[in-house]
Formats: sequence, C-alpha cells, structure tokens
Amino acid sequence: MIEFHNPSGAAAHFFEPYDLDFDVAASASEKPIIGLLANGFADSERFLSFIGDAIQARYPSVVVKLWNKGNASIPAPETMLQDVRDNCHAVVAAYGH
Repeated sequence: MIEFHNPSGAAAHFFEPYDLDFDVAASASEKPIIGLLANGFADSERFLSFIGDAIQARYPSVVVKLWNKGNASIPAPETMLQDVRDNCHAVVAAYGH
C-alpha cells in the first residue's frame, strides 16, 4: 500500500477569507469601470494597458481607466487613491517588477 505525506505545515497566521469581489459579467449592463493602477516601474503602465485590452476583449462593456503613481518607492498619493475609489468598481494594481 502507498501512503502519501502532505508536506504542508501548520499555518502561522489565521486564515481570513477575502470577501471583496466584483462580478464583471453580472454588471455588464451598467458599464462597469475597472481601474488599473501602475506602480511606476518601467513598463508597468504598458503592462497594465495589455491587461486592460484583455479585459475589454472579454467584456466589451467594461470601461478601463489607468493611473500611474509614477514612483515605485512611494505609496500612491491619497488624492489618487480617492480618485480611484470614486470612479471604479474594481481595481487591478501592479506591484513588483
């Protein structure tokens, strides 16, 4: 008989389910707005524009808006974040490089 060992260890942190979601397909009749927030690294805005194109190819009713914080070493300015919150149903943020 073969026994399989699960190598997963005990979690160090309590699991918190992520309950924020946005169903683009269910919201197609209301022109959903998806924000794209680039982190400021080279080509992060270009990368997100490809993501936006892919979203619009799949969901033509989606409006895509792009923001670029311009400097990867700082947090996004609060005014920019408020603009994103005020104008979008969901956001894709690019972090790292």
